Amino acid sequence: MTPATRTALTQLIGAQVCLHACMTGFRMAAPLMALREGYSAAAVGMLLALFALAQVFLALPAGRYADRRGLRKPLAFSIATATLGAGAAVAFPVFAVLCLTALTSGAATGLAMIALQRHVGRLASNATELKQVFSWMAIGPSISNFLGPFMAGLLIDLWGFRAAYLALALLPSLAWLWVRRAVEHAPVAPALRNTSGSSWNLLREPGFRRLMLINWMLSSCWDVHTFLVPVIGHERDLSATVIGAILGAFALAATAIRLAMPWLAAHLRESVVIGSAMGATALLFAVYPLVHTAWAMGVLSIGLGLALGSVQPMIMSTLHQITPSHRHGEALALRAMAINGSSVVMPLLFGSAGVVVGVAGVFWAVGTVVGLGSRLAWTMHAPDRIPPPH
Repeated sequence: MTPATRTALTQLIGAQVCLHACMTGFRMAAPLMALREGYSAAAVGMLLALFALAQVFLALPAGRYADRRGLRKPLAFSIATATLGAGAAVAFPVFAVLCLTALTSGAATGLAMIALQRHVGRLASNATELKQVFSWMAIGPSISNFLGPFMAGLLIDLWGFRAAYLALALLPSLAWLWVRRAVEHAPVAPALRNTSGSSWNLLREPGFRRLMLINWMLSSCWDVHTFLVPVIGHERDLSATVIGAILGAFALAATAIRLAMPWLAAHLRESVVIGSAMGATALLFAVYPLVHTAWAMGVLSIGLGLALGSVQPMIMSTLHQITPSHRHGEALALRAMAINGSSVVMPLLFGSAGVVVGVAGVFWAVGTVVGLGSRLAWTMHAPDRIPPPH
């Protein structure tokens, strides 16, 4: 990558971290405040769902808007939306307003992520650089998933919820400092936009449809692990600290592999990485219900983190290669819909299935599906369709 590309990538990662940390901070602080004020677990679950729900319904309009307007206008709209929603929580820290904050911060983050990912894809000049830039971008959420909740928790303990909300409300403005001088790429020609048709016709392409199915299976594995480890840990009489450490080991492993990916990208093929990750996940899911000690669960959690953490840059690279450059925003929007829809629906499905077949049955069923689905990844070949230089 050129020095200019590295500088631009750093700016985009900084903006991503600031906006995403605002949402992750509220995703921890708002439910905690609701619980302390006596709201039920069902109400808290609804509050958490609102963070993802807005992204499901707004993803396609956001993708089309990013295709039309590029980076800075969607980012400016996202920053304004997130700031207003967070500011409302500072002024009126009550449950109804927190629901509004969940919707606005979720929607703002979703729009920003699509615009940022679309812009990042245009920084690459070949398939190797695509894998590198998306490997770097994948580190951003790992940072913000730690930064937002940690900062919010620290401020809540020191000065209360309102102080935490105020600090989170200031983060989106910092995102604008990162991107205010970003060089905009050439807009998509109106003729191309007008002849594209519905966003859903992207799914008529077998390669794109296969990639979305793979993406959904891997996203479901992430949800399975996050949802069922506390359940299986409770069955094993593990403490909350130990369960948290197991989940933390997963997150650290996912971050570690993403840190290594930019240097490994030149030697990796997307189909090999994704197919291997799916096979490894299926094997680890088969073993997970059979272990009973915390250290063994921790080892398996690290293995899953390495496997699942490696796939996002490869999926993003493949998506940008198989999708026409003027429709990258729409393609990213469909991917975001699948991920966020899974985050809303799958925990409910896993919970219901766990009652019927048990936690082990859910692990084995999902592992079987992913293992069988790995064939789709091994047979996936991405043409080197890179967007023209800006």
